[in-house]
Amino acid sequence: MGYARSSFFIKGVKKMSQQENTIILTDEEGKEHEFLVVDILSVDEDEYAVLLPVGEESEPDEAIVLKIDVDEEGNEVLREIEDEEEWERVVQAWEERLENLEE
Repeated sequence: MGYARSSFFIKGVKKMSQQENTIILTDEEGKEHEFLVVDILSVDEDEYAVLLPVGEESEPDEAIVLKIDVDEEGNEVLREIEDEEEWERVVQAWEERLENLEE
């Protein structure tokens, strides 16, 4: 499975359904994108969402990983991981989790 940083700026979360584990994100152009929440990772006291696009023209096994953060108003938001070292730690944690599941 490949990993990608978000290819669009996350403007806001419109809806999250706990039953289906899907989330709809809105990009900077106002276009909505639906994702399956594959996993939530905890790395160095931060949390990250591993997302797979649903019904979009993208690589079938390319996950998007976003940091779960809190904005100024206390709302949970998803942000791109911009720091290269942080990105590498998160990818390593996800790969280790996958290896453990295969055992």
